[in-house]
Amino acid sequence: MHLPPGVGESYEVYVNGIPQEPGRDFDRIGDELVFRRALAQEGRLGPIRWLSMLLGVAGTYRKHETVDVIYETDGRRTVATLSPNTHRT
Repeated sequence: MHLPPGVGESYEVYVNGIPQEPGRDFDRIGDELVFRRALAQEGRLGPIRWLSMLLGVAGTYRKHETVDVIYETDGRRTVATLSPNTHRT
């Protein structure tokens, strides 16, 4: 996962609100975070799933983990939510 521009050496990482430790849960390589375990991301819903949701038969309860990075930029705390598909902006 690419970090947003401006993330320096001091930052915090959370997965679903749980603090992550560098060197234990993830590694930073340049401007990228590499997690030591796979993070679950909800995939695309197929037509059967959409139909069942439309009819009220089922909902979507797939696991989806979010990654938040908290860092300071221009003297202000900033929160960026990342996903495996996040690219640099």
